[in-house]
Amino acid sequence: MFGERVHRTRHSAEVAAPAGAVYALLADAERRPLYCPPVLHVERLDFDGPRERLRSWESAAGDIRSSISARVRHPHERRIEFVQLRHEAPVESMAGEWTVEETAGGRSVVTVRHEFTVVGDHPDDVAWVGLVTDDNARAELESLRRVAESGIGLDDLVLSFEESVRVDGPGELVYDFLYRAADWPGLVPHVPRLELAESSPGLQVLDYDVRLPDGAVRTGGSVRLCFPHAGRIVHKQTTPAVPAAAAHIGEWSVLPDEHGVRVVAQHSVLLDENAVGDLPSGVGQARLGLREDIGRISLDTLELAKRHAESAVRALPRRPALTGEPI
Repeated sequence: MFGERVHRTRHSAEVAAPAGAVYALLADAERRPLYCPPVLHVERLDFDGPRERLRSWESAAGDIRSSISARVRHPHERRIEFVQLRHEAPVESMAGEWTVEETAGGRSVVTVRHEFTVVGDHPDDVAWVGLVTDDNARAELESLRRVAESGIGLDDLVLSFEESVRVDGPGELVYDFLYRAADWPGLVPHVPRLELAESSPGLQVLDYDVRLPDGAVRTGGSVRLCFPHAGRIVHKQTTPAVPAAAAHIGEWSVLPDEHGVRVVAQHSVLLDENAVGDLPSGVGQARLGLREDIGRISLDTLELAKRHAESAVRALPRRPALTGEPI
């Protein structure tokens, strides 16, 4: 992009971690929501070696916006180029690159550069796009720094697992129960309060209280993206309800097969380093606690969705057998 209309920004952070470790975090696009607070969800649309096309949803000064981007990774240079192929107004174009440079003592400097243009060049719109770009870049760099500098290995820091149940009933009823989270208080015992705002169909922002297995009640918040035709609801907890979680993303999936319906709850959780403690066993204990707490809540919700669907089927009037006899 060239010309006077192009606006450029540059943000850098020094990280007390090897450049290779920092680059690995940046290259793993689908796990960016765990490491980057503004990033809500990323889906890889296609992949061809160093090139990939991604659809992303991000928070932008209180709004939630989606874009489709192309990225080219240059691992030997520790550099990633990106350009938005589709975006929302007032952004007209957006491109840039990430670079990670190795410095002395096993440290590194990570830099992100943006170039953007704005539809109509209205000063308020230019200022808004610049503010969002600056705020999100700073938040992402700070989160990358914190994760990369953690004394815990990344494999121990991230916990991924799933729960599932089989349902003898239509997938539409299961999805309906999961989608209508505003109805959960009074139906789901571990959710005593839930407020839901849906600014556009399928884009839900939740604020809620959740009762943990130990009886403690915690406040949480999340954003959910609902894809009814695919039977999917993806979510990111913007305020994790479980104390040991620094970030929590996941997905509800309703999967019909030849035997009925399988409902899956997938979770990926970034461990809060401050919850580990000083003992060598602290990481294992924190991971086990997260697995038990989130897994129990998740499985309870799945069982309630199963009961909802199966009870609705049982309540349907039975059709008479075709015996030829009068009813």
